[in-house]
Amino acid sequence: MTPSSGGLALEIVVPVFNEESVLEKSISRLAEYLSQEMPSTWQITIADNASTDNTAVIATRLATQLPNVVYRRLQVKGRGFALRDAWGASTARVLAYLDVDLSTDLAALPPLVAPLLSGHSDVSIGTRLGATSRVSRGPKREFISRCYNFLLKRTMQVKFSDAQCGFKAIRADVAKKLLPLVEDNGWFFDTELLIIAERSGLRIHEIPVDWVDDPDSRVDIRQTAVDDLRGLIRVGGGLMKGSIPVQAIYAELGRRPFVPPGRPSFFGQVLRFGLVGAASTIAFALLYLVLQGPMGAQQANFMSLLLTAVGNTAANRRFTFGIRGPARLFTQQFQGMIVFLLAWTITSASLAALHTVYLDATPSHELIVLTAANVLATLMRFVLLRLWVFRRRSSTAPVHAVSLTPSKEPAL
Repeated sequence: MTPSSGGLALEIVVPVFNEESVLEKSISRLAEYLSQEMPSTWQITIADNASTDNTAVIATRLATQLPNVVYRRLQVKGRGFALRDAWGASTARVLAYLDVDLSTDLAALPPLVAPLLSGHSDVSIGTRLGATSRVSRGPKREFISRCYNFLLKRTMQVKFSDAQCGFKAIRADVAKKLLPLVEDNGWFFDTELLIIAERSGLRIHEIPVDWVDDPDSRVDIRQTAVDDLRGLIRVGGGLMKGSIPVQAIYAELGRRPFVPPGRPSFFGQVLRFGLVGAASTIAFALLYLVLQGPMGAQQANFMSLLLTAVGNTAANRRFTFGIRGPARLFTQQFQGMIVFLLAWTITSASLAALHTVYLDATPSHELIVLTAANVLATLMRFVLLRLWVFRRRSSTAPVHAVSLTPSKEPAL
């Protein structure tokens, strides 16, 4: 099948790195399936990101022998790099990618791309966590995958169910807007793309897939998990600061009015509060060590807590409890200062107790005691911030019905 005068409808990118053992079998199988089952014009692109085995030789031969198969090579390793390069150079209306092991049943490919070709959806993903999905994989990978997607939902408030399945598609006009905003070039590329797409009001279509684990997978699970967590923190910070322009994307492509994400769940609040607390604790420790010499222990403790309290309250207001805008800002900062004074009372009392018991306490001893006291103060802060300072307030304003039918009565 060759592209018609209407242009190329679908380009499927298969990222590869040292896949000489499965490449020929997988690409041949994929090409045969598309020839028989895909009515639209298509192309397979083998995206080689710096393979060092015979992958290049095999891919070059396949591109010569099989119609509609092309080969691209990058000298840089990274799945995100490979997808960014191939998708960015494509002329197809819909862009997709599959893992080279073809773990996902190819029968899911037509329903994956159909809503994009019709214009119904913007992004389409396969999910292994759907009620009718059939998945065969080891308990370790199953546990890690479910934990990651659970963490993603609770911290980023997303609705898509499976960020990591190597079976996705996107409309080319949408990809053109989103790809410049995606920073990751490794395994987190998919997750970052989906988070930005959903926050921009784009429609993400999910289909349950049948999936069989590849026992020869060489993904470093531990390093990938660490990179993913770093990516979540980075993207969350970008959304919080507004450096990722999701509102602008909505204005051009969004399917629904952009509404900032609502109040995070309790689990999300705990995790976000912990991140803010960790940053505040580090800032407190550094300030204390700097101020302790010239000011003394108690004064340094007070000033360090005071300086970090304002930033801590502001960060928790927006990041932990999802509150934006000027409403009650001054009141909440004032309440935050009261919480700070309670925390200072706990930590200053701990210092007084230390110096009563141990007259020759060193700055290191003081810091250890203050850190322990701050753990208790942190628990108290979370409870007071959640239940008092930033508690959810029910609206008491009356609700009026609005008719969408123009009134026939004359204006007064």
